[in-house]
Amino acid sequence: MSGDGTVGKALDVLDQVARHRHPVRFGTLLANSDFPKATLYRFLQTLTNQGMLQYDPDRQTYSLGVRLVRLAHAAWTQSSLAPIARPFLDQLSSDVGHTVHLAQLDNAQVLYVDKRNAAQPIEMYSDAGKVGPAYCTGVGKAMMAFLPEEDLARIIKQQSFHRFTDQTYTSAAALRAELQAIRERGYAFDREEHEPGIICIAQPILSDRGRVMGGLSITGSTRTITLTQLEALTPRLAHTAQSIATVAQAWRFPDSNLQKTGT
Repeated sequence: MSGDGTVGKALDVLDQVARHRHPVRFGTLLANSDFPKATLYRFLQTLTNQGMLQYDPDRQTYSLGVRLVRLAHAAWTQSSLAPIARPFLDQLSSDVGHTVHLAQLDNAQVLYVDKRNAAQPIEMYSDAGKVGPAYCTGVGKAMMAFLPEEDLARIIKQQSFHRFTDQTYTSAAALRAELQAIRERGYAFDREEHEPGIICIAQPILSDRGRVMGGLSITGSTRTITLTQLEALTPRLAHTAQSIATVAQAWRFPDSNLQKTGT
C-alpha cells in the first residue's frame, strides 16, 4: 500500500483495476485489497466521478476510464522515447532483421514502450505497453547498470528475484556482479534469464551527462541465432542508441542546449 496519502492510495486502486486487464467487480477488488470495504468503495466512487474509472451498471464492473486514455496519450508524447525513436527503430530493425525493443524504467520494472518484430517473428512475452522484471531482462540490466548508486540500491531492493529459468539471477549479490560486468563492457546480455530460448544484447540510452533515459535491445531465439552472433551486432546497436540519445537530449533538456551555445 502506498505511503503517499490519499493520492497514493487512489493510485493503488487504479493500479489494482489495471492489473486485471478486463472489467472487474467490486467483490473481486475487495478480496485482493488492503483497504476496508467502505474505503475501497469511496475511492472507486471518486475515481469514477473524475473519469479515471468507468462503471458499468449492467455488469456491475469497473474498468479504466477515458480520462486515463487522454492522460496516457499525453504521457506517451511528452515522456516516452517512442515518438522520437521511431525512425531509428525502423532502420535498426531493417538492418538486422531481428526483434528490436525500446524500453524505459518504470520504478523497479521495465516498461516496453516500442517494439519491432523480426522478419520471422518469434513468440515472446515483451510487447509495447507491457512491464517486465528489470533484474533478468537485457534492457533492464543495461539501464540498471548505469544508475546512480542510490537509485540502483532502491531498485535492487524492490526486485523479486523469482527464478524464471535456470539462468535467472536470484540474489542481489549475483545481480550486482553482473551489473559491474555490464558497466565495464558497456552492454548487457539476456542469456535466457527471463524466457527459455530467448536471448538478447542490450544497450543503455544515456544523456551526455550519463543519465539513463532508456534501453535498446536486439532479441532472437536460440533456434535461429547464437549469443555470439547477436554480440556481433553491438556496434550497430550502440550507434542507434547514441542516435536516439542525441535527439532525446535536445528534446528533453532544451535549456541545457541553450546554455552550451551561450544563447
